[in-house]
Amino acid sequence: MKLSRLILTTCVAAYGASVVSCDDATSSIGNSLITDRSEIVIDSTFTVSGESKVNADIQSRTTTQLLGSLNAKEYGTFSSEIVTQFMPALQLDTVGVSINDIDSIKMLMFYTAGNFTGDSLVPMGLQVYPLIRQLPSPIYSDFDPTGYYDDTDCWSNGTHIYTGNALYNDSINNLTYRTVAVKLPKSFALEFYQKYLDSPETFSNPDAFAQFFPGLYIKNSFGSGRVINFSETRINLYFRRHDKVTKDDVTRDTIYNTSASYMAVSPEVISNNIIRLQLSQSLRDMADQNQTILVAPAGYDIQLTFPTREILKRYRDNAGALSVINTLTFSLPVEKITNRYNIAPPSYLLLVLSKDKADFFAQNKITDNKTSFFATYNEYTKTYDFTDMRQYILDMLAKDNLSAEDYTFTLTPINIVTESSSSDYYYGQGQSFITEITPYVSGPTMCRLKLDEAKIKFTYSKQSVNN
Repeated sequence: MKLSRLILTTCVAAYGASVVSCDDATSSIGNSLITDRSEIVIDSTFTVSGESKVNADIQSRTTTQLLGSLNAKEYGTFSSEIVTQFMPALQLDTVGVSINDIDSIKMLMFYTAGNFTGDSLVPMGLQVYPLIRQLPSPIYSDFDPTGYYDDTDCWSNGTHIYTGNALYNDSINNLTYRTVAVKLPKSFALEFYQKYLDSPETFSNPDAFAQFFPGLYIKNSFGSGRVINFSETRINLYFRRHDKVTKDDVTRDTIYNTSASYMAVSPEVISNNIIRLQLSQSLRDMADQNQTILVAPAGYDIQLTFPTREILKRYRDNAGALSVINTLTFSLPVEKITNRYNIAPPSYLLLVLSKDKADFFAQNKITDNKTSFFATYNEYTKTYDFTDMRQYILDMLAKDNLSAEDYTFTLTPINIVTESSSSDYYYGQGQSFITEITPYVSGPTMCRLKLDEAKIKFTYSKQSVNN
């Protein structure tokens, strides 16, 4: 690491130029030589320090649902179950359909091919239970479902067996997604449909619907070796519709077998992953040896001390009055931790003042490049690069006194949701922008952050005038 100075301009101003004063008695007329010198100073001599901190519970606030169990020697023993409400459809199909036409009901859980950790072929079991109490809000990953369901009322007809290699979904139909389908009791289908006929206002908003149907608890029943990341969960109703078809002036009664998705997990309802992680002895040893390891979900964050005081002192000692801060960047090298399940570093990392972390997620904030920043994992350089921290250091420069809260940060894995704007008229493509940031719950992830090799680059311009 080094301190470098780049001379931009050295200019010699007018020699022999006359300066005339309004007061001839007190002024002098003469010649002067003025040297105007500008520099860009790049200082990369700063170091950071940090340590791993247990992150035992997270507020997921996402529709991503993790289900399964995994025992990885290098990572630990991980399992995730689900409690969730459902958003109802505002309208159900009642034309040509009566309560006697209701046939069955299924829960469908969708995931993209390969979006799991572990073995796709190992058989695993799940059980589905209806909730008997309203879920709390906020809700966290260490939630205990005891008392929220009746363990004698299993809706999955005992245990539903599934794998991660559903040939029906991908090979035959050439689809990019796969489905775990669980048949639910017909009695619930009849009750659900009758409720709409009797009081359709129950379906007008998720709170009213939750009073009728609090949701489901989806539980691991047996097996280990795979955790699936489900991106969408629906409940489909299967029924018959009566209609009349006219052909060649002859009208006949016709019955169609059809289905519709009348409930789904959405951002408007409570959905939570119940995560249990017993870290491996090797990871705990690394943390005890002050190696800065990052493990998620609900594993280790990293608490980091940023050298804000040193940066400001260096700037005040060397910059002078005619100086401008240009950039502050922070590049963080990553080392993968070898494991047989290819558990990799997280795709995105949040750097947030530790005092603000809880509020950041509770209030659904987006990074502001003042007290919170995010970086994407660069597979090629093996780094997380925080490239825009200028406003942070400007704000710290304006403060009279700094406390530890001003430069103590937390590094934590996150999930990011983006949307694209409409296409640009001239260039034919829109811009992508972040709409949501949530704690990471996409599956097991881990890495070691090499703080001793981190690169902080602080750049400012300074100008001096010598007569």
